[in-house]
Amino acid sequence: MNFNTNEKINQVSENTLVIGIDIAKHKHFACAVDDRGR
Repeated sequence: MNFNTNEKINQVSENTLVIGIDIAKHKHFACAVDDRGR
């Protein structure tokens, strides 16, 4: 998977769920975001 940033952004559609995870701290956090940033 050798994509640049724009190609990665173009892969996100209305059926895509993006999950970001912060594992750098003692407590771990996860956030789910749809294509509209909600």
